[in-house]
Amino acid sequence: MEKYINAFTDSFIGNVQWTWRSILFEVPWYMNYFWGLIIISLVVWGLEIVFPWRKNQSIFRKDFWLDGFYMFFNFFLFAIAISGFYKLLEVVFIDIGISAKTLTIIDVSNLSTWVQLLLFFIVLDFVQWFTHILLHKYPFLWKFHKIHHSVKEMGFAAHLRYHWMENIFYKPLKTIGVMILGGFEPEQAYIVHFLAITIGHFNHSNIKITWGPLKYILNNPVMHLYHHSYELPKGSYGVNFGISLSLWDYIFKTNYIPEDSGTIALGFPGDEKIPKNFIGQIIYGFRASKQKKE
Repeated sequence: MEKYINAFTDSFIGNVQWTWRSILFEVPWYMNYFWGLIIISLVVWGLEIVFPWRKNQSIFRKDFWLDGFYMFFNFFLFAIAISGFYKLLEVVFIDIGISAKTLTIIDVSNLSTWVQLLLFFIVLDFVQWFTHILLHKYPFLWKFHKIHHSVKEMGFAAHLRYHWMENIFYKPLKTIGVMILGGFEPEQAYIVHFLAITIGHFNHSNIKITWGPLKYILNNPVMHLYHHSYELPKGSYGVNFGISLSLWDYIFKTNYIPEDSGTIALGFPGDEKIPKNFIGQIIYGFRASKQKKE
């Protein structure tokens, strides 16, 4: 029992210390996710201000400060709170004979750095795309994902506005993705993580970008705006599920971009029932267990 308690506490304390050291600039800049998130956010927000797609949208759009708080809550506070539990599960799995290499299909450890990073990026993005579909398809998962879709005006900070339960759903499947690649993250995985943050910020931003011919590979604000559309194609539970890559949507025919004015209504039928404050939103889904998917 002591082993499990130590694993939990060491991981929790270690994450707190690492985050605090990041704030104080005591970790290498390329691994400093605290200031990295802030810099990326300021750059994308600045581009929103200079090149606004929806010109009538305020710089401090609706729920701007709420979404800003979500960024730090989900990326740091909740991540710290849950880290001990994940470490505890890791120790338990090792004790019952499930190692990080149990599900290995592609061992990337002997490949070049850039190939490792590319495979890491592609596999994890596919896992997240698949998880995203599940969040829309099944009512139990959708009731938590509704918080993300309650955004009524799109901006960069909406990227990390999501119910904390989504961390619980995504993390196990992402871990399986890592196990498929040999059970470890490449040493330079920070490149992939920063790239994903940047693409996610752009996808939710008030900037009209399609990436030209690369739109069939990379997700973009025009495509992702329709993911948040109030009105969806008849009989559909969602479209454009891509996280960083649009590739999966085009391959599996879940792509949908009827026009690019950027003026469509966002949300979903019944979104007026979503609480407007942070506390109400983070407990939403538990007290709304009887609701049906609108």
